[in-house]
Amino acid sequence: MRQGSHSPIGVFDSGVGGLTVLKALMSRLPHESTVYLGDTARVPYGTKSGEVVTRYSLKNAEFLLERGIKLLVVACNTASAVALPALEAALPVPVVGVILPGARAALARTQGGGVGIIGTPGTIRSGAYQRALESADPRVRAKARACPLFVPLAEEGWTTGDVPLLVARDYLAEFTRDGVDTLVLGCTHYPLLKGVIAEVVGPQVALVDSAEATADAVAALLSERGGLAPASRGTPEHAYYVTDVPERFMEVGARFLGRPITAAEQVDLSF
Repeated sequence: MRQGSHSPIGVFDSGVGGLTVLKALMSRLPHESTVYLGDTARVPYGTKSGEVVTRYSLKNAEFLLERGIKLLVVACNTASAVALPALEAALPVPVVGVILPGARAALARTQGGGVGIIGTPGTIRSGAYQRALESADPRVRAKARACPLFVPLAEEGWTTGDVPLLVARDYLAEFTRDGVDTLVLGCTHYPLLKGVIAEVVGPQVALVDSAEATADAVAALLSERGGLAPASRGTPEHAYYVTDVPERFMEVGARFLGRPITAAEQVDLSF
């Protein structure tokens, strides 16, 4: 590792969704300090070109490197789909995206090879999950569907009840009849709707949370490279930065993180 084991893990996303990845990291690696950057001034990334997303991602990574991170987690499916090669080439620390861990977890879970992927239109359009699955196992039958309304439902706290259930039934009906036995939640917002999604697809379909799979991948990589923070290090520190006013990030983000966010600093990452 270029940095010491006491150095923090850096995490970035275009907004609050990546906090589900951070939550999984905190649970899986409770002794690690973290630095989270939400590029809230330029959200969403899914509607922007690959070139623009790559430029934003490199700027985000530069900011986090200045804070001494030992590893970067790209907690954004769109950035993972289009910017990961550029980040890996440019950075002196390991880089982990959310797509490959999610795909690998799905391959480990599927029994019959029918894997569904749900995500934002940008992620589904990129074909990144489908390529990751089919290149690892050509026998996999990958079926993908964009579920754009899941994002505002999660951000507004509409994660239970008739409204999200109606939306989920419309989006997920095809997965219940096409031989899918494993479903990848390919957006960092979607874990908040896991209960509704599970109710619609039924117990015969295993849900793969890419946030949890990513946390497992980070733990394995740090362990392999001798970079895990020691249990004796004391209380870890968690810092939050955003590129727009922090109040809504703190309010909505607390639901995604499962704990209060008491402070977030606004920073300027303009070019």
